[in-house]
Amino acid sequence: MNITGKAQVAARGAALRAAGGRTWRRLVRREQWPPYRVFGELLLALLLGLIALGSEEVVGSGEARTWLVTVAVMVLAPLRRALPGAVLILAASLSWLFVGISALLIVAGWSAGRRIAGSARALVVFAVALVLSMAVPVVQDLPRVAPEKLMILAVSFLAIVAMPGITSRYWSQNRTLVETLHAQRTQLLRENAMIARQTQLRERQRIAQDMHDSLGHQLTLIAVHTGALEVDSALNAQQREAVGVLRGASVAAMRELREVVGLLRDETEDAAATHPAVGAGTAPDAGQRGVAQVDGLVEASRGAGARISVSRTGEPLALAPAVDRAAYRIVQEGLTNAHKHAAGAPVTVALRYEPDSLLVEVVNGPVPPGSAAGPEVSGGQGLTGLRERARLVGGMVHSGPLPDGGFRLAGVLPYGPVTVAATVAEPVPPPGPGTGAVVPGAGRPAVRVGKDGRPVIDWSRVYAAPDTAVFRGDERRRGFAVGCGLAAGVVVAMGVLTAWGAVELFQAIEDSSVSPDTYEQLRIGRPEAEVREQLPPGSFVNSGLNDQGPAKPAGARCETFTSTEPPTGWEEERAFRFCFKDGKLVEKRTFMGKS
Repeated sequence: MNITGKAQVAARGAALRAAGGRTWRRLVRREQWPPYRVFGELLLALLLGLIALGSEEVVGSGEARTWLVTVAVMVLAPLRRALPGAVLILAASLSWLFVGISALLIVAGWSAGRRIAGSARALVVFAVALVLSMAVPVVQDLPRVAPEKLMILAVSFLAIVAMPGITSRYWSQNRTLVETLHAQRTQLLRENAMIARQTQLRERQRIAQDMHDSLGHQLTLIAVHTGALEVDSALNAQQREAVGVLRGASVAAMRELREVVGLLRDETEDAAATHPAVGAGTAPDAGQRGVAQVDGLVEASRGAGARISVSRTGEPLALAPAVDRAAYRIVQEGLTNAHKHAAGAPVTVALRYEPDSLLVEVVNGPVPPGSAAGPEVSGGQGLTGLRERARLVGGMVHSGPLPDGGFRLAGVLPYGPVTVAATVAEPVPPPGPGTGAVVPGAGRPAVRVGKDGRPVIDWSRVYAAPDTAVFRGDERRRGFAVGCGLAAGVVVAMGVLTAWGAVELFQAIEDSSVSPDTYEQLRIGRPEAEVREQLPPGSFVNSGLNDQGPAKPAGARCETFTSTEPPTGWEEERAFRFCFKDGKLVEKRTFMGKS
């Protein structure tokens, strides 16, 4: 052997050792054998071994062969996890010789269907297994092979091996697809939430800057001018008191403006306000407004000439920071509306601590005769903002006129944090024309469009958690219906094939049987053509009888048929054999053959 040949042999040996090493590592991989898997494989191997043992005993195999097949089945059963294709091909090639391997063949087909990577590779493995499973019976029937036998063997392989493999492959691919879609959806939700959060933060920064630059400047001017008026000697005491009230209001407005700007710029505070569960465990900061500051708010309004009464009922309980702020804002909005729309009317502020919630109520009476409301400077967003604030803490706000001409603003706020129902941000459809129009999407919720034609994004919506279910109910039902349809189609196809196979089998049995009267009528010495005209065409059913019975005449071609008479036992049946030589019937025999 030259150097090149030695190198090729060494390379092939190294490749075989590497392949064997990979196979061994796959077989003994620890993560592949958790305790429950080991227990299950032991039970499966034991069950398949018992089936093999019983099958071999029924067909009357020898003791050595029976135990050899049983042990081989119990060894091959766990090996199919690492070598699914090899175990399937080996079991298919031995299935005709050893009846006990039939059960292993079903399990091997199931494992090969889901474990062989690549559809082309799986198709090749199953095709090779089909050819090898048919090789032994075809060789036994040579040179004459019945097409019916080939078809029945193919249908049997399809039902026993191919269908479990296709089913397991579909199930495995469906599960992999669902897991992949779930992972992609989770990633998309995270990215969507991150993009929305970044956009929200940028918008908050812009609003905070605009408020600081515009309102801050105007309020500073008001505070400076009112401070100068307060020390003006030309004003009397009553005028100075009124100017002092204005200056105090402007200073308080400046302080609240700084607080609001700080909240807009503070991401942590925003998260606590939007999600009460986050802010429940944090203490309010020094500038925060709450129920404790309601008295100061009322006193400031009284200093402006309003007639306000305050009542508290029930046992005061601790409030979550976001709930405390919402209660203060309800009172503030109610007093502001009373000043603007019902100047001079009596106002009642009530705080009722109910067993499960806090009721905040601001009621003003009818406008006194001869008084006029102040100029309208509101954009009409105060009550809308209050309702949204209450919704975020799990409460509600109600407002409306009273029969006597007054107005009532009431809010119901829970004591503790309440988780707001999560909603998923839907895709935004193309905006439509109009101002503030509602554009419906195809199969999606309507999206409100602003004056500039862009969709209005509701930042109060809470994005869904990434671990939500992959499919909604209708999608799950649709997938279940499709799966049931496929299963029904497979069942119908298998039923049709089974019926066709049964018809072919009965026809083959009929073609392999000869009646006793026909046997008696055929005489030795008659031409072979005349004899065959009275004999059936024959089939693979009687192929096992050809090797049984008495010795055949030398040089003769013999063909054996079963009798149309009912068999006398389970293991024996009457057979008729006809032997031909030189174009004539030279012998006919009847004997009891094993079925």
